[in-house]
Amino acid sequence: MFAWRRTAVRKRVIVNLADKAFEGVLWAQRGPLLVLRDARLLEAGREPQPVDGEVVVERPRVEFTQVLPGGG
Repeated sequence: MFAWRRTAVRKRVIVNLADKAFEGVLWAQRGPLLVLRDARLLEAGREPQPVDGEVVVERPRVEFTQVLPGGG
């Protein structure tokens, strides 16, 4: 696991993809996957939408990740 991910695990993050983003708690990194809990889908021009269950994102699809202040 990269150092930034160890720092970000169990903190609230925004994972940015090419066409959308997810805000949630970075719960785990399992091989090439990031697992978010308590997540919301963020899309331009729309209100954030809560997502049921866990969101699993393939790391190669991630453009960048933001760790939110006080996100622990």
